[in-house]
Amino acid sequence: MAGTRYQYTTSPRKLEPDVQRNRNKKQRKLKVVEDLPRQKVEISKEQKKRQKNLTLVVVGIFILLLTISYRNSQINEKFNEVQDLKEELASLEKENQQLEVTIQNSLNLNNIEKQAKEKLGMQKLTNKQTVYVTLPKKDYIEPATEEVIKTEEKNWFQQFVDKIFNR
Repeated sequence: MAGTRYQYTTSPRKLEPDVQRNRNKKQRKLKVVEDLPRQKVEISKEQKKRQKNLTLVVVGIFILLLTISYRNSQINEKFNEVQDLKEELASLEKENQQLEVTIQNSLNLNNIEKQAKEKLGMQKLTNKQTVYVTLPKKDYIEPATEEVIKTEEKNWFQQFVDKIFNR
């Protein structure tokens, strides 16, 4: 049964000694090949120029994309700043409107009278407390007694021209 490949039992079969010898021979036959010095590949000037141009194009595209990205980030920052300022403006306008309403309410004569009576203890005047004062109808404004003389300051050229033509 050793010659047949099919095995009827469940235990693993043992290798025959000549199979192991053949394997050892095969392993011995393998030789390690030493690295040969690499051949220098000469690149033509045109290929070098193409590689250089390609590298420059790639670097240029990278710089362009980096610049666009940086500019977009600046635009986003400014947009956020504008939005914050708009929100602040809206809150200030709302506060301003509330203050205007408060001022209008405080200017109401009924409110003023109420606060004067409650907080300050004031009362309305009676006819007995009213005092009338008579003033003469004479005008208290005095007319100007002095004449005002305006003198224009002239620059040196105008003064020179005036001296020439006045003589």
